[in-house]
Amino acid sequence: MKSLTAPTPNEYAEFYAGYVQRATARGDVLASLAKQIDEIRTALGTLTDEQALFRDAPKEWSIKEVMGHLNDVERVFSYRLLRVSRNDATPLPGFEQDDYVREAGFDQHPLKDIIQEFEHLRGANILAIKNLSDESPLRVGTASGKPVSARALIYMLVGHVDHHMASLNEKYLPNVR
Repeated sequence: MKSLTAPTPNEYAEFYAGYVQRATARGDVLASLAKQIDEIRTALGTLTDEQALFRDAPKEWSIKEVMGHLNDVERVFSYRLLRVSRNDATPLPGFEQDDYVREAGFDQHPLKDIIQEFEHLRGANILAIKNLSDESPLRVGTASGKPVSARALIYMLVGHVDHHMASLNEKYLPNVR
């Protein structure tokens, strides 16, 4: 697959519109997949594990938990992408992100490991996306009870990271530097 056009609103649930818009605003979504690895490394790579425990409010996730959540969603969205792009019509369930974060214990993991995990996950996804056939991105499946196309999932991967990086850059990082 050499290029990708933005999905139409009927290819994803309204909940994901903000992610798709963020990804679309970046321009080349395929190039953005790789750029986000460097953006995360630049923004978070010099933080100490102590700094990465910062929360912008008592009931909010820590920086480590936000990064761990990015890894969880990278896995979930890429699994959905695999299934949909392979023309698998099996409905895919949703997941409860707060339960995943709570059960993972990200605050006990070294931040460098969490970042490295993202790099590996995203790298594998870039290779998988690069090797999709031209028709695969247009395939539509069902996730969380709503239609979703493979290309929408690619845009959602980028937009989800952008959403959380914006929050980290605005609310978290100014308080730990």
